[in-house]
Amino acid sequence: MSEPQPSASSTPATGRLTEQRYDVQAASEVVDLHDHVLKHGESFAVFDSHGDIRPVGHGEEGIYHRGTRHLSGFLLRIAGQRPLLLGSTSKLDNSRLSVDLTNPDLGRGPSRLPHSSLHLARTKLLADGLHRERIVIRNFARKAVSIRLGLRYQADFADLFEVRGMRRPRRGDVLAPLLTERGVLLRYRGLDGVLRRTRIGFSLRPAAIDAREATFRVDIPAGTARTLEISVGCESGTRSRRALPPFEQALLAARRELALVMDGSATMITSNEAFNDWLHRSVADVAMLTSRTPAGWYPHAGVPWFSTPFGRDGIVTGLQTLWMAPRLARGVLGYLASTQATRTSAARDAQPGKILHEARHGEMAALGEVPFRRYYGSHDATPLFVVLAAEYWRRTADRASVDALWPHVERALAWMERYGDADGDGFLEYARAADEGLVQQGWKDSDDSVFHADGALAEPPIALCELQGYAYAARLAAADLADVVGRRDRAAELRTQADELRGRFDAEFWDDELGTYVLALDGAKRPCRVRASNAGHALFTGIALPERVERLASGLLAAASFSGWGIRTVAAGEARYNPMSYHNGSIWPHDNSLIGLGLARYGRPADAVRLLSGLFDASRHFELGRMPELFCGFTRREGEGPTRYPVACAPQAWAAGAIFLLLQASLGMEIDAPAGCVRFRDPRLPDFMDEVLIGTLRVGRGSVDLGLGRNPDGSAEVSVLRRRGQVEVVSGQGFEP
Repeated sequence: MSEPQPSASSTPATGRLTEQRYDVQAASEVVDLHDHVLKHGESFAVFDSHGDIRPVGHGEEGIYHRGTRHLSGFLLRIAGQRPLLLGSTSKLDNSRLSVDLTNPDLGRGPSRLPHSSLHLARTKLLADGLHRERIVIRNFARKAVSIRLGLRYQADFADLFEVRGMRRPRRGDVLAPLLTERGVLLRYRGLDGVLRRTRIGFSLRPAAIDAREATFRVDIPAGTARTLEISVGCESGTRSRRALPPFEQALLAARRELALVMDGSATMITSNEAFNDWLHRSVADVAMLTSRTPAGWYPHAGVPWFSTPFGRDGIVTGLQTLWMAPRLARGVLGYLASTQATRTSAARDAQPGKILHEARHGEMAALGEVPFRRYYGSHDATPLFVVLAAEYWRRTADRASVDALWPHVERALAWMERYGDADGDGFLEYARAADEGLVQQGWKDSDDSVFHADGALAEPPIALCELQGYAYAARLAAADLADVVGRRDRAAELRTQADELRGRFDAEFWDDELGTYVLALDGAKRPCRVRASNAGHALFTGIALPERVERLASGLLAAASFSGWGIRTVAAGEARYNPMSYHNGSIWPHDNSLIGLGLARYGRPADAVRLLSGLFDASRHFELGRMPELFCGFTRREGEGPTRYPVACAPQAWAAGAIFLLLQASLGMEIDAPAGCVRFRDPRLPDFMDEVLIGTLRVGRGSVDLGLGRNPDGSAEVSVLRRRGQVEVVSGQGFEP
């Protein structure tokens, strides 16, 4: 989805070594399979199951702010020993992490304290740049207890790309810590001249404190409790210490902020409690990943590696959540319009009108050691931006936003014609402008993701299958917007261009022997005859001709492509197929959700239900019911769950959003706000779900509450439970390709 992932490897067909400069290294086993994540604004934190941060190798645990790890070690000890874990979990709304611990056996003889005499409750929360923790120690022994509580800490001030495995020839200077009676200030001056600080404070005065550890002597009478509160502030530049609100007040503020993200959204509940767990976790994850920008709310891509705005990811998440929470799409569109490229830069892969790929903070981005400070190396974000703009109009009838976005839509279209299609053959194709840029600039952006049937890597410029679908959908979307702003001639021109592209695409990309659209055309216009999920996006965008759909859909759902959990990125049997790879055989929930919507739009809602069911079954095996960025593409085996991918982000915005789009696809739901109408085309429900209730679905100035009940054949009946204002609800079969 972002920077490439697999490690460097030689390619058998060419013998060429593929350099992966920005991949997430997986040199050793993930330290903790049950890490817990908190995120707020420009900060995120990864803790182990004890609530600790262990300084093990280049593990991802830590507290991060604006691309820098401000705390790389944080260990709680009782009498020098690690407490015993009773349990830990993230609150369902992701507002806090709760950890229950107890003491191991301590001491000997009369002073012996048996295990499980003390209960330690750790509650952790995160505000933008500020971590708060409360430790409540309750004594269940029948005597007073005096214990030595220790907190060990360290800050490596590593750039996120260093944590991911990149090596730097030199770093800045770690400055001497500054000690106070109740805290310590850790400092680092980067090569970019920025002074970064980690300020650790304690509510109790330590018995001893130094640059690495604070020790407390805590006396607890029988049947009572003592409390220690800890703050970790992340500061940089001129930003300095802020006043700390009371802990309970900070907790309430965190909960309110998360609720505010989804304020005004439609609500959902089903008859299946396990599905509701997945649903609620997904809502909470989207909310947690979403941050404020001057243009509105923007869902960051994922934690830990992609906790920053990504154009493609934000657009897809906006599309997935559009029917229930259109304010996210508005924020995505506003932010991407404000960062749309205005000039050419080879280093940033930017040309006028192009939409942002990603924006990064941190020392390495500031110094240009990585090109991602504001980087435009994705070829698909620009047409998808136009698609989202039109979908947002259909969902909201927000004319003011259309008027504001129209100039940006025109600039995006101009980029597609002048720069996106550099050779003028009518297809979008890419080649990186600088050696530091991404080789592959579609959503599968690993260096080895585009190849020929014999495994040889495709040479640029590369015209991906799905890129042409995005261009087709963008022109039709822009035509609809042109009608809205009174540009009828422009609308007709764009529709003609789209029709011509659809015909040329089918002629050049359809492979009758494979029964699918080829993966891509290489720089010599040779087809990459590979069965891949990319072809499914031709359904999502509508560029696929109706007569191709039966074979295309059958291939995507055949055993070579469909694992039982979802559709693989590359079909089993292809030259570079590897179910453990990042893009060549793994399963991506967002990919499946887009394909599922396409299948439903071509009159195949039962196929969309099949994808929804596969991912639902997979979700029940993942920690917290949280859908990861991707998982391995091994064939489903009875009695076993899916196989995790070792460095997948979890949570990931467009993975969390998959459930909403697949549910929309299964229900055949379309919202036409300009017409004040909600339509259900051949709605279906899976066999594990008897009923779905949708509350406060806003359409224009009105809203409806809806109930959908499953019939024995899988079809669903739609009932209007409550109506406010003029909203029409239509349900029935029928499809217009």
